[in-house]
Amino acid sequence: MEKLLIFVLSYIFIFIIYEVFIVNKAKKYKDDESKKKPIEVRFLINKYGIDINKINYNQLLQVIALVSSFDIALIAAVMALFENLVVEIIVGLVIVIPVTFISYNYIGKKYRKKMKDNE
Repeated sequence: MEKLLIFVLSYIFIFIIYEVFIVNKAKKYKDDESKKKPIEVRFLINKYGIDINKINYNQLLQVIALVSSFDIALIAAVMALFENLVVEIIVGLVIVIPVTFISYNYIGKKYRKKMKDNE
């Protein structure tokens, strides 16, 4: 039960931080090309060919915030399953790339399909 509480609290905390510092800032500068888009959005644009003019940009930012928060909370919860600090760090380092890659792969394919359906 304690591990589930760690997951839920870290998810909520990370989501709030993500909303305040990343999403709200990105929403302000959507049309301003001189301002940089979040790295997650740039990754989706470059790897999956997402055209942010053909999709709902604010919705994409919300999905990214939800998924990134889930990823971080999941990694923290898995790390909390171990008692040894060194093992926690090693497990965290090992799973961070696959979890993130799988999540953004799913988002990219979903939005590429959504973009094609809107054409």
